Amino acid sequence: MPASAYKRILLKLSGEALMGSDAYGINRETLAGIVAEIKSVADLGVEIGVVIGGGNIFRGLAGAAGGMDRATADYMGMLATVMNAMALADALRQAGLNGRVQSALNIEQVVEPYIRGKAIRYLEEGKIVVFAAGTGNPFFTTDTAAALRGSEIGAEIVLKATKVDGVYTADPKKEPTAQRYHRVSFDEAIGRNLQVMDATALALCRDQKLPINVFSIFKPGALKSVVLGEDEGTMVHC
Repeated sequence: MPASAYKRILLKLSGEALMGSDAYGINRETLAGIVAEIKSVADLGVEIGVVIGGGNIFRGLAGAAGGMDRATADYMGMLATVMNAMALADALRQAGLNGRVQSALNIEQVVEPYIRGKAIRYLEEGKIVVFAAGTGNPFFTTDTAAALRGSEIGAEIVLKATKVDGVYTADPKKEPTAQRYHRVSFDEAIGRNLQVMDATALALCRDQKLPINVFSIFKPGALKSVVLGEDEGTMVHC
């Protein structure tokens, strides 16, 4: 069995990744495919934390743009991430993996509250911990939650799963000549506004010297390639 380049990772999944070709919600086939990718890494003995978004159900920014109070909209978005986290944990269970959901919002009848020490213990026991409800605060994205949870649990890298296979000089769908960055510094990513993550998340990862790898979750084997230290996606580093 090949050796992993990392012992503990934080995987950031967007809610939109769960939609597949559907207009909204959770596509079971797509979810099963994502779980298969996660299992291929768990089978290497890697400890995995996951932060999941809720954009396939509700986006706080969209609600605010429609006239809703921003804080209220953001809390609704956090609840959407809890639903996605529960669906992911159930799919992990069906694949023979032990997934635990921890929420930054207290919903103890449904999922556990986030407790850092307990999360780390679960990881050490080989359980996959799915962090829901973002940071538990409005005005912060799930990208920032990924940077925060990754730092808190001592992850060695944040893996941002997207629909494209890395960060490009321009939108590859609109600009066929766009080139993929193999490696880019945090300062470059922030200075060039490369849309890797929001500025708060990037600054936190930079300050904690926590690298980010942006890759496509829909490319079979890409997640495993990143974990094995291969040239996959775009590495954002100090």
